[in-house]
Amino acid sequence: METIRNYLETMFAKLPNTTEIRKAKNELWQMMEDKYTELTHEGKTENEAIGIVISEFGNLDEISDDLGIKNLMLQEQFGNSRAVTLEEVKEYFRDKSRSGYMRALGVFLCIISVCGFLIKIGDNWIRSGSIATVFMFSVIAVAVGLFIYSGISMGKWDYLRKQKCSISFATAEYVHNRRESFRVIYAMMITIGVILCILSILPYLLLNIVSVGFANVLMFVLVGVGVFLLVAAGNINTGYTVILSLNKGDTMGAEFVPSQRQVRYNNKTVETIMSVWWPSVTCVYLCWSFLSFDWHFTWIVWVIAGVVEMLIKNIYRD
Repeated sequence: METIRNYLETMFAKLPNTTEIRKAKNELWQMMEDKYTELTHEGKTENEAIGIVISEFGNLDEISDDLGIKNLMLQEQFGNSRAVTLEEVKEYFRDKSRSGYMRALGVFLCIISVCGFLIKIGDNWIRSGSIATVFMFSVIAVAVGLFIYSGISMGKWDYLRKQKCSISFATAEYVHNRRESFRVIYAMMITIGVILCILSILPYLLLNIVSVGFANVLMFVLVGVGVFLLVAAGNINTGYTVILSLNKGDTMGAEFVPSQRQVRYNNKTVETIMSVWWPSVTCVYLCWSFLSFDWHFTWIVWVIAGVVEMLIKNIYRD
């Protein structure tokens, strides 16, 4: 029955998410289920029963009139779209994960590139400055190389946002299960990343008397590792959102994974703001913290941002 269910969901994936379509799908499912049960009781094997059911009910164009949805199927906006296969999705996740870590490493290198200027080599500041300059430009060059390579390697997936694409029920289920498995890792990476950013001030406070240079270097390293985890986690998690969003919210395909539906707002400006809410909050937090060095207090940004997000969802959610 799972095969029939997957086939049914895929049949309706591109149709508009309306009461009539949902009713028609439920009716067709009931007919397919009854036919499957009848065939198995007659002695047909599971594969035989599935084949007969799909051949009898599997052409939506032929039975759409009986279901009362023929006119809805002819709507131009729900026309053909490129079907993204499960193998393509798996390859995309491999590339997205590698790209995410490469970008995160590039950001980490940019953050620590100034560390050379924080360490004095003997009493020779000229020599120290020269080495620090070479170190900084070398590290930044590597970081830029990582950014460029990451962007080029992900270029082949541009069609996911430029073309009209969709995924099957089985593929959506696979992505959902994979995202659920990553959820714990994602939470740990975000939590540890934020904690490291907050605690990065401790070396400066505790080791400043012993060695100012070492304390500053350690502070930047902690910030770099923290931001590395935040960027990597965000990039990987975005990959799941991209794939699950291929089935547009106004089609039946969006019903494949109910728990992954994106929150929709009745105000376009609010929807735009909320799409970049948490990256913006992270940027504000880091800028405020580095400019003020009030790490013991700036964490309040996360609490305020969470409360504001809840209020906006309750007021503007569609």
